[in-house]
Amino acid sequence: MEIKSILTNTTRRAGYGLAAVLVAAYGWVALRGPQGIQALLEKRHEIRQLQEQNAAMALENERRRERIRRLQDSPSEQEMEIRKQLKLLRPGETTFILPDAAKP
Repeated sequence: MEIKSILTNTTRRAGYGLAAVLVAAYGWVALRGPQGIQALLEKRHEIRQLQEQNAAMALENERRRERIRRLQDSPSEQEMEIRKQLKLLRPGETTFILPDAAKP
């Protein structure tokens, strides 16, 4: 009976060891796989970039709203914008057209 007890304990320990190895292997594959830590870091980086783009777009939207408000409220702003878009001049005015600066 003593041999059976030793065999049972040995088998049980081997089973626990095998289970621990399997859990460790699964954990390693899960952390290193396509849904692992590297993918998580990449997604966080992408979220940060999208938040920065969102903030820049919100700032641009606010700037455009302010320009629209100025055009609605100011006849001189309206006149200046119309003259700029239609390339109109008042008598005696001269327009200088400069070439665009070279971009590096």
